[in-house]
Amino acid sequence: MLRRLYDRTVALAAGPRATWALAAVSFAESSFFPVPPDVMLAPMSLARPQKAFHYAAICTVASVCGGVAGYAIGHLLFDSVGLWLLNLYGYGAKIDSVRAFYAEWGATFILVKGLTPIPYKVVTIVSGAMDYNFPLFVLLSAITRGARFFILAGLFNRFGGPIKAFVEKNLGAVAAGMVAVVVLGFVALGKLL
Repeated sequence: MLRRLYDRTVALAAGPRATWALAAVSFAESSFFPVPPDVMLAPMSLARPQKAFHYAAICTVASVCGGVAGYAIGHLLFDSVGLWLLNLYGYGAKIDSVRAFYAEWGATFILVKGLTPIPYKVVTIVSGAMDYNFPLFVLLSAITRGARFFILAGLFNRFGGPIKAFVEKNLGAVAAGMVAVVVLGFVALGKLL
């Protein structure tokens, strides 16, 4: 089943609507969706390594735009939608410790969390709720999300063939590793906050 899903994803990644789907997932992941854009960026870049940087640019722009939406959720709708989303991910009860942490480490938090594959939406919503400096938030988001996606694009562009061969040979282990990274990210964020 995993092999069929992988083959279908790679085939779809080469399709005409793939870039729109990549942009949509990147946007949604930064504001409310739990799945990182890597699940599309990787197969698209492996299917067409020469377009990896183009895909990274799409991820970056859409992710920053989604971050602005997440910021708006936190800033304008925190008591309703923002708190509901944070509760959904298990962070709502820790809002007071988040405020204290954010006052001291906000910029570092944005930069570090933006590089990881897990949940950037918490950063965007909390940034809005804490009324973090909006232009600085956008700049830090562009830096960190751009670095994250362009590093991956560079790897896919340079080593696309060997990476694709490794993924196809070890598909189950790679899928389990990706799930583990996402779960560990949520656990680490819960411990941090």
